[in-house]
Amino acid sequence: MKASVVPIKVVLAGNNAMSAAQTEHPHSLNTLYGNMMHALNFHRLLMANHWWNWFILIAAILVGAALGRAVILAFDAVGDRLEKKAWHFHAVLMTSMAKPINLVIFALSLLVGLGQLHLNSVLRYASGKMVLLLIAIGIFWYFYNVVEIVEIALKRFIQRHETPLTEQVLPIIRKTLRLLVLIIALLFIAQNVFGRDIGSWLAGLGIAGLAISLAAQDSLKNLFGSVTIFLDRPFLIGQQVTYQGFTGVVEDIGFRSTRLRLFDGTLVSVPNSDIVNTSVQNISARPYLRRFLTLGITYDAGAEKMRQAVDIIHGILESDDFRGPVHNPENLNDNPPRVYFNDFATDSLNITVYYYYRPATDYWGFIDYNQRFNFTLMRAFEKMDIEFAFTSRTVYLAGDPKRRLPVYLIKDDSTPPPAHSNP
Repeated sequence: MKASVVPIKVVLAGNNAMSAAQTEHPHSLNTLYGNMMHALNFHRLLMANHWWNWFILIAAILVGAALGRAVILAFDAVGDRLEKKAWHFHAVLMTSMAKPINLVIFALSLLVGLGQLHLNSVLRYASGKMVLLLIAIGIFWYFYNVVEIVEIALKRFIQRHETPLTEQVLPIIRKTLRLLVLIIALLFIAQNVFGRDIGSWLAGLGIAGLAISLAAQDSLKNLFGSVTIFLDRPFLIGQQVTYQGFTGVVEDIGFRSTRLRLFDGTLVSVPNSDIVNTSVQNISARPYLRRFLTLGITYDAGAEKMRQAVDIIHGILESDDFRGPVHNPENLNDNPPRVYFNDFATDSLNITVYYYYRPATDYWGFIDYNQRFNFTLMRAFEKMDIEFAFTSRTVYLAGDPKRRLPVYLIKDDSTPPPAHSNP
């Protein structure tokens, strides 16, 4: 009696332990592996298909691989020919399509090979999803490569507008566009291949993006400021600008700040967000360098010498040694030099001189021109005995042959002095 009961208890205890283990660990590796092998059921799969079904599958894969390789070679050859003809856009379209279309051809050949096999519902679903995944990867791979066309177009635009921002801007734009393509590809595959609901993902990304943007709003301001500088081009690298009292040469335009090298060697970094909201004087963008000069002549020069002084200055500026830089050869009426006797000042008779030096980028040439003009003018005035005035006070003394003062001796206070008569 006891011997017949004991085996029954052992069997029941073993069954209960096995079911308890299965219910306790439904997602363990052993359970998942067992469910997968049960769904695949390789023995049933081999028995349900003949040898020629497997032969067709292998042949379809080999044909697809060979056809894809031939397509790569053909597209690369066509792309090289187009590149030699300087058709860069068409060349990029062809070469960018080579490897992605190879992947699509392989996916289609795999679809043909798997389509004639006798598969259960699980394998049929999995094979369809795999083919769809390969095709989606091939399509987005092509868009990832086509970003190079945008880079070529932007490079041509930047070179046409003579801006040196190419090396700084293009890599960032290229990486940003490719990252955008990758994000769209992942979202598309997650929703259409794996059947995931990406609405919650997008909401999470929106909240995360909002938090990041609030935390890095200053950096984003500087980034958008650099984009504004790139598009508006208020100045370029190497140009001389004045910003809030700082005058220097633009040494670098980054995505956070712009660096100015002052004339004393100091390097000043200015946030781009401040530059776009503040006026910047671009000195190098001037079409010419203007000099405004006021010459003071002494009052005793007289009208004739003032006329001679004006003519001397005109003659210097129209001479062969000085004429070129201050006259526009294409348009002689474009701001020619102007000289005027324009004012009776307190201490001098003033002559105003305007001239406009070209090219504006030759600043030190402008300084040398001014020095040569000054020396030539001083020598010419010395020959004509024309004196420069300076702030002074004139005291008239008796005995000055040019300015005689009448002096009268009054003997009696009651006797009025005689009437004034000119000597």
